[in-house]
Amino acid sequence: MRNLKMIVEYDGTQYHGWQRQHGQMTIQQVLEESIGVITQENITITGSGRTDAGVHALNQVANFKTGSKINERNLLKGINSLLPQDIVVKLLMEEKEDFNARYHARSKVYLYQIFNENVRSALHRRYAWWVYSPLSIDRMMEAAVLFTGPHDFSSFCAANCGLTNHIRTVKKFEIVRDRRGLLKIDVEADGFLKYMVRNMVGMLVEIGKGNRFPNDVTAVIEAKDRRRAGVTAPAQGLFLKEVRY
Repeated sequence: MRNLKMIVEYDGTQYHGWQRQHGQMTIQQVLEESIGVITQENITITGSGRTDAGVHALNQVANFKTGSKINERNLLKGINSLLPQDIVVKLLMEEKEDFNARYHARSKVYLYQIFNENVRSALHRRYAWWVYSPLSIDRMMEAAVLFTGPHDFSSFCAANCGLTNHIRTVKKFEIVRDRRGLLKIDVEADGFLKYMVRNMVGMLVEIGKGNRFPNDVTAVIEAKDRRRAGVTAPAQGLFLKEVRY
C-alpha cells in the first residue's frame, strides 16, 4: 500500500464543509468518490482538519492509502479529470507510511478577507465579507495583537464545539489592506476551534467600526463566554491558506 499526500484547492460555496456527512455534499465525499473511480478501491481520506460549510481552501492537505500502481502524475491527471471545476488537486506525492495529514500538522494558517468599501463588489461576493462602514485598521491591529500567545478561546468557540480543551496558541495575527479595498487577515495557530477565526474577525470588525475598544479582547478572552464575543463573520471570507508540518 502507498500513502499519498495531496494538496487540494477548493471553492466551498456549494459544499457542506470538508467532512463527509450523511445526506450532504462535502469536499471529502467528492474526492473519495473520484479517486475511487480511478483506483477501483473504497478510498478513505484524512484531511488536516475540517473546514465548515461555505469555507474555501487554497492549500488543504490530505492523505490516503492505495494499492494502485498508477504513477502519481497519471493519478493526479485522472482525479482532476473527474472532479468538478470548484475542486482541484494541485499536488500528489508519495509520503512515508506513517504520515498523517491531521496528526502531523504543527500549525495552520487561515486567511480572512473583508471587502471594505461603501459599494458592494460583484466579483468578491463569494470570497469576502462586505463591510461598508469605514474600519480603523490601526484599532483592529492593536486588538489583534491581544489574541496572540496561548489562551483559553472558549469565548470564540461555537456553542456546539464539542471539545473540552479550548486552549490554543495563536502564533501570528496580521492585517493588511490592499488598493482594491480588501482587508487580508492572516491568523496562524497550533490549532483552531470551530468558528474561532470567524468569531475573532467578527469582534475585530466591531472594534474597527468603533463600537468596541481594542482592550475588550482581553476581557472577552478572560470571560470564557461565547456571548461576550459578538457576531460571527460569514463563511465566504474564510480560506485555509496553509498547513505547516
